[in-house]
Amino acid sequence: MASAVASAAFRLPLATRRFSSPSPRISLQHSTIWICHLRRITTASSMSQLTTETDASRNDENSAEKSDDVVVQYVVLRRDLIDSWPLGSVVTQGCHASVAAIWSFKDDPVTLRYCDPQHIDSMHKVTLEVKGETQMLNLSEKLKSGGISHKVWMEQPENVPTCIATKPYLKSQVSPFFKKLKLCK
Repeated sequence: MASAVASAAFRLPLATRRFSSPSPRISLQHSTIWICHLRRITTASSMSQLTTETDASRNDENSAEKSDDVVVQYVVLRRDLIDSWPLGSVVTQGCHASVAAIWSFKDDPVTLRYCDPQHIDSMHKVTLEVKGETQMLNLSEKLKSGGISHKVWMEQPENVPTCIATKPYLKSQVSPFFKKLKLCK
């Protein structure tokens, strides 16, 4: 079943409005408060959730989505390992690199936005591949010289570079560095 959406907007002075949610977002305009409640009832999850947003924040999010400049994390795996290691082991290398890159740059404003509870269910990752170790190290140097923060995951105890993950970036800022790489399949 599709989810049902119901919303109501109220324009009331602050003194006459009682808030039903613990921390509504409000926008002051001409000594009144605009409060918009958006109730999402999702039958698929058998739960309803109450989200409070201002019209301005919804418009900002919609314009960001329309501009196609999303926050994205790039993960680059080695094709030679994909062909010779068990799939689970290669996926694990990508997971290690991704988490390490996010943790290493946890105080960065774009990383904080990427991991914000409001955006946690809409993360964007692009997983690409290079042929082998030499190409991976060359890519790392290219990213370093371009000022792109990233993590090269080194499998231990062998000390073998297995994966690169960038910190989250706006797609327009980082995508040119990865134009020549293939999607990992």
